[in-house]
Amino acid sequence: METRRDRLRAATVKEISETARWILVEQGPEAVTLRAIAREMGMTAPALYRYFDSHGELLRHLVGELFNELTDELHAAMHAVPPGDMSGKFLAVSRQFRYWALAHPREYALLFGAPVRGADSEEVDFADECARRFGWTFMTLFLELWKKSPFPVPPDEDIDPALLPQLRRYRDEVVEVELPLGVIQEFLRCWIRLQGGVSLDVFGHLDFALEDAEPMFELMLRETGETLGLKYTPPARPAPPDQG
Repeated sequence: METRRDRLRAATVKEISETARWILVEQGPEAVTLRAIAREMGMTAPALYRYFDSHGELLRHLVGELFNELTDELHAAMHAVPPGDMSGKFLAVSRQFRYWALAHPREYALLFGAPVRGADSEEVDFADECARRFGWTFMTLFLELWKKSPFPVPPDEDIDPALLPQLRRYRDEVVEVELPLGVIQEFLRCWIRLQGGVSLDVFGHLDFALEDAEPMFELMLRETGETLGLKYTPPARPAPPDQG
């Protein structure tokens, strides 16, 4: 049974996380210090150690909460599509990932930039668990597609020998589902294209050529979908204003 003390502690942890995020968005990651958070909350920096053992642990907690927020939005986008529409699910989840990233560039940078280390980076913590939940959103969708409509994948002998042991390790130790290594290679190839393209856009590395990167992103979705046997549908555009 949750006690009043438990509720107060949870509320304070939530306020600390919200304050840390506000500072991150308004001032950048370097400004997210225990002293700055305490100042905004009207606390002393040492008082924060009653809730987090270190600055790194606090940031890892924020990372976990951001991953959960992103994952919840991806699930909502996927569940808005009819259950059997695999093409629609793929497009909805991919687009929502990009929308969230562009709407929250500093949060995205915290998640997908340089890793934020905790007190002991070798232990699985809250951030790791939330990151895995995020990753399994894409993997589960990919596995569902493979089960319902297998797409062509290369046999082991056609995969680069330098990749084979890496794909096998990832399958056996992380995915833990018996799949052809060609499926694992295809999943990683699709993910690298999706996340790499979004990162280039969010971090401004496409500005040298593109004012609006969405058409290029949609081209990538079309091409990726074709390799997976999916049907591409352009995103819905807002209706033009009534001129009458």
